[in-house]
Amino acid sequence: MLLPLPRARCLSLLGLCSNIKQVKQIHAQLITNSLLRQLSAVAKLIERYFVVDNGESCARLIFEQHAGSSDLISNVMLRYSHPEEALTLFSDQIRRGLVMRDCFAYTYVLKSCTQLNALREGMQVHGRIVKSGFASDIVVGTTVIHFYASCKGIRSAHRVFDEMTTRNVVTWNALMIGCCLNDSAEEALVLFKEMLQHGLASTDRTAIALLSACSQLCNLVLGFMVHAYICKTIARHQDCVFIGTGLVDMYCKCGCLMSALRVFDGMTEKNVLTWSAMILGLAIHGKGEAALAQLYEMEKEGLTPNAVTFTGLLSACCHNGLIEEGLYLFDAIKSRFGIEPCMQHYGCIVDLLGRAGMVKEAYEFVRRMPIEPDAIVWRALLGACRIHKHEKLGEEIGKNLLHLEKKSTLAINNCEDYIALSNIYASAERWEDVSTLRQQMKKSAANNRSGRSAV
Repeated sequence: MLLPLPRARCLSLLGLCSNIKQVKQIHAQLITNSLLRQLSAVAKLIERYFVVDNGESCARLIFEQHAGSSDLISNVMLRYSHPEEALTLFSDQIRRGLVMRDCFAYTYVLKSCTQLNALREGMQVHGRIVKSGFASDIVVGTTVIHFYASCKGIRSAHRVFDEMTTRNVVTWNALMIGCCLNDSAEEALVLFKEMLQHGLASTDRTAIALLSACSQLCNLVLGFMVHAYICKTIARHQDCVFIGTGLVDMYCKCGCLMSALRVFDGMTEKNVLTWSAMILGLAIHGKGEAALAQLYEMEKEGLTPNAVTFTGLLSACCHNGLIEEGLYLFDAIKSRFGIEPCMQHYGCIVDLLGRAGMVKEAYEFVRRMPIEPDAIVWRALLGACRIHKHEKLGEEIGKNLLHLEKKSTLAINNCEDYIALSNIYASAERWEDVSTLRQQMKKSAANNRSGRSAV
């Protein structure tokens, strides 16, 4: 028999529940004390069920009993549901004619659209925001900017930003980070200058956006200036793991490995992203053995590597010819760390074997892949065929690549696969095939991408 708890005590204990059994016990107390008549209590109960493991089904059951009774309850469901379910719930509410009186509902739905990269659905939500009169809300406007920037709609993000009558530093940061996500680092720096002219103080998110811009531009001098600015203006920047990680990444990509190591060693706190950035930095600077040593140091610190970490480690093996180490790491990804290898990991192994002249082994590895290899994997193998004079295999792979490009709905008349196959024919002195392939390239209107130099 349950001993009833005081009413005020029930809700305070609900926030302390760490597993589904405890939540169910408090749920029973809420029923006993008739507290589920309060919609705020129902919302807190649904939220707690979502937070603990295996509680989502209970949360949905409670929501179905109170659906449409409160914006607060709907907001909890929109916030914690899976992105697809949140969009379905939002659509159902619109179909039933329910009016969204709370701006936070739109921010949660836009977050789901961002996670799904659902540009079309997000634009529809944006239209609903304008009709509902929430477009002037600074939180909603900032969320819309973040959504468009994350879905490669940076022009739309700029338009929303320009139409906002009130902006804060979070709004500026959202657009600056969006510019970096869309390879517009120069625009991010211009926005930063304008933000300072408006008298706004920088935050840690501002620092991260600036460091990302410096990394994209590979501008070491600008990176030094940004680092000095961060030291002068952002309090306790040395304790921020994200700023430290951004500095490590920036210095590595700008070619100053010693500064990256100095920042890394001086950090008071490191997470898996920090270690991954340092490992990748060592890899791109040809320090393969040092990169592998970081894995063991990372494990000593009690951190478990993730998929990005292994991409850096395999890249280090690839660029330094560490075949045995690379194959061992690839096997350890799943067997030791329980991570399912992704396409980047398979591509690194193909590149590793191809660079070492083990073209047939690389081809067998691709054929045994449990997932369908993409064009990048085939191109790595094609490059190895050209270097090591495997003309017959290279011809087969080149034709597969052209077939993949024709089937792809995302093909952008790219000529690199035609040129790679043409080079295979040329190395075998098959000039008639070279001429035929060049004619096919002209008929398909394939264009050569313009080159860019950082010099």
